[in-house]
Parts: sequence; C-alpha cells; structure tokens
Amino acid sequence: MSTEDAIAKVTMPKWGLSMKSGKITGWLVAEGDEVAEGDELADIDTDKITGVLESSESGVVRRIIAETNEDVPVGGTIALIAPAHVPEELVDEAARAAREELDSGAVEEVAGPALGTVQVDGRTLSYATLGTAEETVLLVHGYGGDKNSWLFVQEPLSTRATVHAIDLPGHGDSTKDVGDGSLDTLAGALLGFLRQQGIERVHLVGHSLGGAVVTAAAAAREPGKIASLTLVAPAGYGDAINAGYLRGFAAASSRRELKPHLVHLFADPGQVTRQLADDLMKFKRLDGVQQALDSLLGTLLDGDRPGIDAAGLLQKFAGPVRVVWGRADQVLPAANAAALEGRAQVTYVDDAGHMVHMEQPSAVVDAVTGALDG
Repeated sequence: MSTEDAIAKVTMPKWGLSMKSGKITGWLVAEGDEVAEGDELADIDTDKITGVLESSESGVVRRIIAETNEDVPVGGTIALIAPAHVPEELVDEAARAAREELDSGAVEEVAGPALGTVQVDGRTLSYATLGTAEETVLLVHGYGGDKNSWLFVQEPLSTRATVHAIDLPGHGDSTKDVGDGSLDTLAGALLGFLRQQGIERVHLVGHSLGGAVVTAAAAAREPGKIASLTLVAPAGYGDAINAGYLRGFAAASSRRELKPHLVHLFADPGQVTRQLADDLMKFKRLDGVQQALDSLLGTLLDGDRPGIDAAGLLQKFAGPVRVVWGRADQVLPAANAAALEGRAQVTYVDDAGHMVHMEQPSAVVDAVTGALDG
C-alpha cells in the first residue's frame, strides 16, 4: 500500500433510503486520538433519528474536516484516519481536497440500497438490498415498522453479506392485505420471498413481531436452509408485554395522540422526533393500514397477555440462536429473555429500549457478524 492509500476517508454514511445529508452534532474523538475499527467517532443527526458513526478503520484521527453542526451531504469526507508515520504534508493535501469538495458541493452521490418487489401469494412484497457477498442476511422489522428501521444495521453488515430488508405484508411499501394476520401468514410471506429470490441459505434477523416471524419461518423450513437466527427484542418469548402501548399505537389518529406512545420505544425519549411521528402518521393513514394493524394486534395479544408462543416454535429449529435485548425495553421487557437462556446466546444492552437496533446498533451488528463467522 502506498503512503497516500494509507489515508482513509471517513465519510457521511447513507442511513436509510431517503437520507441525503447529515449533521454532526458532536465529535466523540479529537485529532491525534488513536481509534480501532468499531470505535465511536461522532453523533450524527439525520431527518429521521440521531445515530453514532463508528470507525471502519484503525489508525490515528489525523484531521477532522467537518465542523460540529455542519450539514454534510452523504458521501462527503468528514475526517481522515491514517497511521502516525504518514507525513503531515500528505495529510494536509488530502484535508484541503476534502474541504474543497465539501465547500463546492461536488460530492459524488452515494448509491443506497437497491429496491425491488416480489409477488408472493398474490401480495406484493417490497425489499431493499445492499451488498453482494456470498452469505445472505434477511432483516425483518416489527409491528408498525418497515425496512428503513434497519438503517443503522444494513450498511455495516453489507460489507460481509448480501443484506435484504423486507417490508412485511401490511407495512412499508408492501401490500396492506395481511389476510388473517396470523404468524403463519407472515412467515409464509417470508418463505415465499426466499423462494422467489432463489435463496437457499440465509441468516434470519427479526425484531419484535419480526422475531416471532423469523422463528416461525425457521420452524417451517427444511433443515439446513436457515443458517442462524438473531432475535432482537422478539415477541413470543416470556409473559410480559405492554398491551397499552400496542393498543395505543394502533388507535392513535394524530401525531399528538401517537407521540406519548412512541416514547415507550426508546431509552432516550429525545429520539422521538417530530419527523418520526409525522412519518408514522402518514403510514397509518394509508388505505388498508388500520385494518392491517388491528388484525395483527389480534395476533400479538390475547387479552393483555402475549398472543404468540414463539418459544414452542423454536424447539423445531436446531441451529444457532443469538438474542439482543435492550435493558430499558418498555414494550417487551428484557426479563422475557430468560425464556431463551440456555437455548440462545443472549446479550443485554445498556442504554437501549425496544428499538435497540436503532439506539445501539453495534450490538445487533456484532451478533449477526458472530452468526456469519459461525
């Protein structure tokens, strides 16, 4: 590697399909700091949510290019990392070029996930794909979510695998018809997606309701097709469930009604932005969404108790299982993970609520990477 090639650019990531730029709300490192791959570099605010950018390189932070509170287009260089032996004049030259690129606005557009649809049992399923590696990962969101909820997870995993994020029936850009709303129907849609894509071996990752869906899919699939399960605060395990949150989310007809329920999703209530609430209300007002949410609510709840027994289904799956649960989860409390101890490798995550994959995404990325490594 030449000396110039040893200078690594830290760029504004593309988190989600709609992200065009981000604002650095705070640097967590300073020039001269040594960093390793995975170390946190900066807090970045997007139009959806605030996330933490982690380093993909090891070395020394030689220059910080973008200032705090500066809007930077996706792909723009915000810092430079290089070994200590790289001469200052070369780092200065690279820093000047990066700053000129930002000032001119001539930042090369970064391609996001490739979008596609498939037809399964008369329903259109929407998905987004990132990466081209041999291993395949399928990300499945929870109740009321969509493929964009994996915005902090899909990109880092795409360096190791072909990563699909799917919209379940009733959600995102998929058909809003959920049939009887049963777990079998949702799992059937997932298995149909795998068939349509010709995927013969897959690592399944599911959050909340999606955790129960991937469990049901793994139980129904022929042995050897599902390489691993990673369950993120999954439904269907343990006896505790916040029925009030689920009913409140389903019933809310305005941002004002919805926002008090959304604070239950995060350890940090500041993550519940006006944009997040607005986006969810736009989704809830689409034709067919209310009926889908109401139908799925009947699957999730049996009175005030869980309506799903995913633990029983898991007994039919012999492969490796990893679980990630936020300790501050107010929707499906982390105590539910006790039902998985002894069967799964369980990781409890501090400073994270139900949306652990958005608040502490590195914990989920690490779990899936562990599954990929076998």
